[in-house]
Amino acid sequence: MDLAVPHGLQFGLWPFLAGLIVVALLVGAFWMGVRVRRREPAPPRPEEQPRQPEGGPVGTVMENREPDEVPRSRHRLTPHELKAHGNLGSRTSASTGRRRWERGDGDV
Repeated sequence: MDLAVPHGLQFGLWPFLAGLIVVALLVGAFWMGVRVRRREPAPPRPEEQPRQPEGGPVGTVMENREPDEVPRSRHRLTPHELKAHGNLGSRTSASTGRRRWERGDGDV
């Protein structure tokens, strides 16, 4: 008696099993996503939505800003040596006119 698996069936069985495993993983991922989605809070109702202020929408503020100067030093400064740990701020400029770029301005 020949009990061995035929050669053609052996090569057709492995791709089928691999496909079955992939499908099982996809179904499991979908099921887990549904469970996670059910635990999330519901979207806000219309009465919970943000409202405009009484005076209407807030207007736009147009101002010129000037950066704080980086201190000069003989060695390279690292961010923790700078004011506000490298997050340099800015301040309102005294000039109110809009700055226009001229040819040759900038470091290009």
